[in-house]
Formats: sequence, C-alpha cells, structure tokens
Amino acid sequence: MKKRLAVAFTGPSNSGKTTLILKVARKLIHEHNLEVAIIKNDPKDKAQFDVPGKDSYKFSDTGAEVIVTSPTRTTYFSQRHKELDELVSLFGEFDVLLVEGLKNLPLPRISIFRGHIDTDYFPYMNALAIDESIDTAHYDIPHGIDILDLNNPDQVIEWILAHAKVIE
Repeated sequence: MKKRLAVAFTGPSNSGKTTLILKVARKLIHEHNLEVAIIKNDPKDKAQFDVPGKDSYKFSDTGAEVIVTSPTRTTYFSQRHKELDELVSLFGEFDVLLVEGLKNLPLPRISIFRGHIDTDYFPYMNALAIDESIDTAHYDIPHGIDILDLNNPDQVIEWILAHAKVIE
C-alpha cells in the first residue's frame, strides 16, 4: 500500500479555508495526478445534505446509518460522531486527505487568516497561510511556524507534501 498523507486547515469563518482547500485539491488531482479525500467539520451542525420528503432523508431521519449508492456516487449519512481513523476507513484509497476544521486532531495544521491573526490559534498551527492584508511584524509568531502565501496554492502543496502526516 502506498503512503497516504493527511493535513488539516483551520481559521475563522470567511478566512478563505474552503477556497484554499478547493484550489489545493484541484491542483493535487489534475496536476499531480493524486487521489484526494476531504473531511469538513461542521461544528455548529448547520450543513444540510438532503431534501425533506425524499427517501434518503426519511431513512436518515430514523437515526439509522444510511448509504445511498448510484452508478456514479455513494453518499453516507451517519447519526454518530466518527473518529479520524473511522472516517479515513470510509474513503478507501486516496493519496492526500485534506481536513477543514477539527483543530484538536493530531495532524499538521495550516491556519488561514486575512486582516488579522487570532493568536489563540498559535498552539494548533504548524504553518500560517496569509495574504498581503497581514503584516507579520505586528505579531510575535512562534518559532517553527512556516509562513505561506494564501494566494499561492503551489507553495501550500509543496508544504503539504513535505510536512503532512503519513497515515495508515
């Protein structure tokens, strides 16, 4: 089995996490020919995945674990919290796992900020992805945190390939 890499992204709402993950995922898939899996945390339980009245909604609404399969996709609905290893096992084969949120997972982490840096994130980050709206001279950034250009997905990918955690 080939090695699989995992890295996480954190940052406040509207900082650009999803945009950066999309850019990175597309480049990893289309330019590096890698298989990518993505986990997104929904801490406020706001995401909606199905339409009331449809069978899959009715099945999921029972509280059951539900898999909906078709010739082109498989969707899994779970009513239980899953740990990282359980989530990873659901994906099967992939080369790179990108996780949005879940700042307590034991993964190398890129924190994303625009405008200002929330220093409460410092203990959870290994890299800081920022744009020109932030002047790092105004912050006492801890030693060992790499500074990345938020608008340079190739640089972010280079960091991921060098620092991501190898997972089973």
